Amino acid sequence: MFADEQQNQMTTVEKLDATEPLPRQQPPLSGSHLSWLAALTQRVPAPFWRLLLIVTDVFWIFAAFLTAFALRYQAQLFIAVDPAFQLPLTSYLPQVLLLVLFLLVAFRFSRVYPYQPGRSWVEELWRIATATTVGVILLIVVNLLFRPMLYSRLVFLYTAILVTVYLGVSRLVILGARSHLRRYDIGVHRVLLVGAGDVGRMVMRTLVARPDYGWKLVGFLDDNPAKSSTDVGRFKALGPIENAPEVMAAHAIQRMIICLPWQTHRTIQRLLCECEQQQVEAYVVPDLFLLTKNQMKVQVLNGIPLMSTREISIQGWNLLFKRVFDLVVGAAMGVAVSPLLLLIALAIRFETPGPILFRQTRVGKNGQHFICYKFRSMVANADQLRSQIASLNESSGPLFKIRKDPRLTRVGRWIRRYSLDELPQLLNVLRGEMSLIGPRPNLPAEVAQYQEWMKKRLLVSPGLTGLWQVSGRSDLMFDEMVLLDLYYVENWSVGLDASILLRSVPAVLRATGAY
Repeated sequence: MFADEQQNQMTTVEKLDATEPLPRQQPPLSGSHLSWLAALTQRVPAPFWRLLLIVTDVFWIFAAFLTAFALRYQAQLFIAVDPAFQLPLTSYLPQVLLLVLFLLVAFRFSRVYPYQPGRSWVEELWRIATATTVGVILLIVVNLLFRPMLYSRLVFLYTAILVTVYLGVSRLVILGARSHLRRYDIGVHRVLLVGAGDVGRMVMRTLVARPDYGWKLVGFLDDNPAKSSTDVGRFKALGPIENAPEVMAAHAIQRMIICLPWQTHRTIQRLLCECEQQQVEAYVVPDLFLLTKNQMKVQVLNGIPLMSTREISIQGWNLLFKRVFDLVVGAAMGVAVSPLLLLIALAIRFETPGPILFRQTRVGKNGQHFICYKFRSMVANADQLRSQIASLNESSGPLFKIRKDPRLTRVGRWIRRYSLDELPQLLNVLRGEMSLIGPRPNLPAEVAQYQEWMKKRLLVSPGLTGLWQVSGRSDLMFDEMVLLDLYYVENWSVGLDASILLRSVPAVLRATGAY
């Protein structure tokens, strides 16, 4: 619920002078009190962290079993224990050790280990639950075969549930800690991109949309003079490809992603050698991946695989499902917030003269124009005053944005902080001009200045909320916003929509980047 009237675009030109040695930059820290942690994460080898995760899991498995034992034999949950079957805790020790062994093996085959950055908490919890179920069932079978009716199977059932809960909470804490530390560049890999063409931009938007992978793109190189001197959002243009050795040394690069056509295989080989010399991990993205996994379909012709492109995923039944979802949820939201809408409307009416609703032409799906509705958050003659405050503009592109815009009213400043001014766009959603989730609806003047690669975001309906709104909102640069929108268009799924919708609530309450 954050489609603002404007968005920051900061496109600067920085050229790398390869003739002068660059000072080596250390990964920046926002707080000196965390410098010791940054040094620790850099010095400790990766196998240690994997081992630490396993040891921690073993601890929680023991804790879950102890809790299960207490629930069964002390609290006697649900069913009382016959005194004849009362067992001491020590008699279960072999069972605990066997359970730990079974679960660790099950976790390995269920790919709980090794830990995969970028995997969602729901997926992680599902893997833990299924592996735990298999391990506990196997333990019960072993007991039935060798020690029938000796141990309480309820203890094992409680243990399975508690292991899933304890490890699920543990993973949630780990994900939260990793997310917090990434703000200080702790636990991230500094990445250099080589090649800023279509494949390179695909990598850029993936890294913008998925910070949970822990890959921070420092900048990019390209032999095209226009690309090698023009930043893309916060991603710095660091000059031509021949500057790679100096850039890797100067920016403490840990990983390089090479997105060059195979015709330049000699350049790729040279880059791989330079990475090996500087102990930088190198990854090559072949031209084939210009077609993302969601854009390819494969069929077989008498044993011959044929690969072709397919349309965006929001088509056919997916489009119908998304529209029904918009109508049902949008109508429910409209009814739920109707008292709030009335209060905001009255507050706007009593504070300043002028209309309650602000109407503005925006560009929707396939470039079609529509009237977008918002609560008026500025004085009635805001458009006429724009020329007088042009010098305060904090945007360098076609967008106009001021963090403390003097045209805002008191009510307007408050409703924009919590994105309440966007609520009338529920009417646009019900009319089919917008969706609950999608790219930000831009102004015609902004769309007119799109580069060719940006126009793909017009293939779907704009949204009341979207991926860029839950990833920083107005704090993001225009190019980054477009990259996030393109990622959404190319990778749409019901799960992605659900994730964005859930993340929108805390994003609104935090009011980060809202102005």
